[in-house]
Amino acid sequence: MSDATSDTTRPIRRIGALRELWPFLKPHRALAIGWLIFLAMSSGASLVLPMAFRHIIDQGFGHSSQAVINQTFIALFGVALVLAFATAARYFCITLLSERALASLRQTLYSQVIRLDVGFFEKSRVGELLSRLSADTEVVQALIGSGVSVALRSAVMLIGAAVAMVWTAPSLAGLTALVIPAVMLPILVFGRRVQKLSRASQDRLADAAAIANETLNASTAVKAYAREDIESTRYGSAIMRALATARRRIGMRSLLTMAVIVLVFGAITLVLWAGARHVLAGTLDAGVLGQFVLYAVFAAGSVAGLSEVWGDVLRAAGAMERIGELLAERAEITDPAQPTALPRPMHGALCFDDVTFHYPTRPDTAALLDFTLDIQPGETVALVGPSGAGKSTVFAMLLRFYDPQSGRITIDGIDLRATTLADLRGAIALVPQETVIFAGSAADNIRFGRQDASDEEVREAARAAEAHDFISALNDGYDAELGERGVRLSGGQRQRIAIARAILRDAPLLLLDEATSSLDAQSEAAIQQALERLEKGRTTLVIAHRLATVQRADRIVVMDGGRIVAQGTHESLLAEGGLYAELARLQFVA
Repeated sequence: MSDATSDTTRPIRRIGALRELWPFLKPHRALAIGWLIFLAMSSGASLVLPMAFRHIIDQGFGHSSQAVINQTFIALFGVALVLAFATAARYFCITLLSERALASLRQTLYSQVIRLDVGFFEKSRVGELLSRLSADTEVVQALIGSGVSVALRSAVMLIGAAVAMVWTAPSLAGLTALVIPAVMLPILVFGRRVQKLSRASQDRLADAAAIANETLNASTAVKAYAREDIESTRYGSAIMRALATARRRIGMRSLLTMAVIVLVFGAITLVLWAGARHVLAGTLDAGVLGQFVLYAVFAAGSVAGLSEVWGDVLRAAGAMERIGELLAERAEITDPAQPTALPRPMHGALCFDDVTFHYPTRPDTAALLDFTLDIQPGETVALVGPSGAGKSTVFAMLLRFYDPQSGRITIDGIDLRATTLADLRGAIALVPQETVIFAGSAADNIRFGRQDASDEEVREAARAAEAHDFISALNDGYDAELGERGVRLSGGQRQRIAIARAILRDAPLLLLDEATSSLDAQSEAAIQQALERLEKGRTTLVIAHRLATVQRADRIVVMDGGRIVAQGTHESLLAEGGLYAELARLQFVA
């Protein structure tokens, strides 16, 4: 296909993105039907008005009849009442329709994004995703709530006025028809440019939102390095780029509006001039000319309204195109067509069988290479090694954030790819090194481990994690709001919340990513006891950097470069020398 053909069809394809709105509008057909009915009523009432004015001019003024004028104005007021009611009802239906459709769209979009796999979030910026959830959906809502209503009302009025103009004065209507191509030309010429600038404007706003999201979520780091001015300048530059794009879009839409208004009202002036000559020649009644002029004004206003809405349509098409890209994303890690259920109760036997894995963002470097490891039910295994050795990758593979390129991983003899993600991850409790705290109460954050847990179970988990005392000391206790990302808690307190979650989850497989790294010596001793109780009867994998954690393990697996280079007990590995002895000398014994 040639570039010219591609440029011609691209706007059509983009506007076609609006078809994806139909599933969100379809459940609210009753509102749409009501809107159409009231639209017909209001448009019909509007089209009756010029007839009333013609009647006043020809029958009232022409015959100097007070009775005719009184009757006509009473009827005119009745038409106004119908117009007012129908307009209000039309607004109610279309606005409520847009709100409901927007709510469905946002729910569907969020459900789609939150279910995408970890690989998607590695290549996406959260700020841009938030922009699509908020700014883009608001643009679409504006189209449904006002743009579509204005467009259809304008189209109905244009058609109705055109028919009425032909019926009223065919000769003048024919003259009007000659200028229609000249009116439509700027819409086609400027419309394509407005579409491109609308998409670019949304992209630049998303860039600014991504910068704001990154820096606000890292406010302590920004302040620690005194980068407030630098980050403000960076965000300001992004906003100015968005503003520059918006200025070009606004300028193009202004040119479009100006061209349409000049051409439309130029056409009306031409028709009025011709009509006035007919009145002077006695071949046309003044009332007929007045009626025709009003219909012409209605038609002109409708064309202007359509040209204005066309810009909104193009902008919404650009936003819906971006939303459609997200809706079209498909997770690579999915449930099998015919899943195998994990045994109940689970034993917790794990097996990595010759696993090789490369991260999608680092395809040339193996995170795990020919990795083979058998873990017995109830065994506690510590993974140690330098940064980049592949320890966290082992956790990511067990949680099935990724699938290996070769080899397989089994739990109780069942390949992880053969069971559902919910079944697999429901059997795992994770205590990460960087605890995520949500903007909710302390109880809600602990209950994140198991949603149906009772208040007493939450408190028991907090006691076991040595978190009960500091939570009780908060003003509202377990109902206290912890703030976004847990800003009201210390690092150690956040980690104890994470341990309480794991305790509450009561899963047969436990993953600890240096769960005591943020604790002081006194708290660590208490938490070690809690973890020892938690590990009983469970298969436990620990990413270890501290001596106490390593010594508690049944077996230590030393990793380097995605491979296992040694394994054994603390004493046996020290005796062997090698990498573990060096790590112990540098990290543990010191």
